[in-house]
Amino acid sequence: MHNTNLTGEQDCILEPLCFPEQLCGSACPAASSDGHPVTCVLCSDSFPSPEKDQLLKHMVLDHKLVIADVKLIADFPRYMLYWKKRFTEQPITDFCSVIKTNSEGPEEQQELYFLLCDALPEDRILREQLQQRRLEEVLEQQQKERDDATFHRTCMFCSEEFTGNRSSLLNHMAKEHSFSIGLPDNIVYCTEFLHTLELKLENMQCLYCEKTFRDKTTLKDHMRKKQHRRINARNNDYDRFYIINYLELGKTWEEVQSEDDREMFEDEDDDWSDWQAHPVCAVCLFCEQQAETMEKMYTHMEETHEFDLHKLKTDLNLKFYQQVKLVNYIRRELHQCRCYCCQERFESKEELVQHLVNKGHVMQLPEVSHWDQPQYYFPTYENDALLTALSDSESESEGPNHTSEVPVIAEDISNLKVLKQNSVLGKLLKDRSGSS
Repeated sequence: MHNTNLTGEQDCILEPLCFPEQLCGSACPAASSDGHPVTCVLCSDSFPSPEKDQLLKHMVLDHKLVIADVKLIADFPRYMLYWKKRFTEQPITDFCSVIKTNSEGPEEQQELYFLLCDALPEDRILREQLQQRRLEEVLEQQQKERDDATFHRTCMFCSEEFTGNRSSLLNHMAKEHSFSIGLPDNIVYCTEFLHTLELKLENMQCLYCEKTFRDKTTLKDHMRKKQHRRINARNNDYDRFYIINYLELGKTWEEVQSEDDREMFEDEDDDWSDWQAHPVCAVCLFCEQQAETMEKMYTHMEETHEFDLHKLKTDLNLKFYQQVKLVNYIRRELHQCRCYCCQERFESKEELVQHLVNKGHVMQLPEVSHWDQPQYYFPTYENDALLTALSDSESESEGPNHTSEVPVIAEDISNLKVLKQNSVLGKLLKDRSGSS
């Protein structure tokens, strides 16, 4: 969600990363921006739309306000305008969960952070309405492109010109040049999409591996021999051109396709008897090694990297949330190729790991105050299985008087089937299908 360096450095991570790192990317297409500045919800400071990260950093540092799952907000400027108005009408504590840091320490060392998320019904409704509005705009745009008879463009692989419906050009490229970007009815903002691809070819860049070549002949031979006449599916810049990426809030086309929609229409009660749990896949702190059990992962880190998390927990008497912060801190420093002990930076993660071994820094940590900071409550990687395996220290009480530093907000899943059947997005799509 957010991470900021309290030592004054400018680097920051404002949203969780996701394993595997090389496949990271926004889960949903970027909302269009008109370039107008976006104003902070709690003061008059404003930032250009492309500098959203700076605005989020400002709200964290200056106002202690964290907005959850920013990447899932369909229209961030409108979202900010709404909450700016609401915060003038009622106190921020009426809407946000309050997190008190260092709750057992002196009062002057305590800080309050405010979390705005869709656990609040008003925020969830707002996000759904913004998503619905964007979906309506995209469906309207797609219909215009379907009906547009003035389309005119030259094939990017030959000199043949096409006038009329866009499908004639797309079908031509698929049939004559073995280059397909998908069915015409699955694409939106087609002209911009084609322009983006043509620009890459003009810059001598392969559309699949995205390597750059010295001339068009070399590029053409490369794409033909390597069978690279297709786009890179892992390039999230293309997401906004496919209609399926707008259908479900926060889901990619791969996730939507993999779902079985038949469960929405089943009348029988939910049956969990055939539930098959997927094995937890934990990722090593120092390399890309994965393991299906935590025991195997801890053994790997001890034998390969000489890192013993259990020993650190015992030696430092770490409570549960301190373990969470430590793991998130180490993850963040390694992601930024910086030694978590001496703060020295390196060109690659491999060089950093070698430095940790050579200097004996693997089991050496900075002062507790350096990493025991509130920003490390939030995961560096949102699917970090190591965090789910952490346990309380033996000295921590599990009795009724045990208190937690951070409130845990349960997601309301009391009637998942009804929620799916009454989804505003599902209803909108059914209405659209029925009228087409």
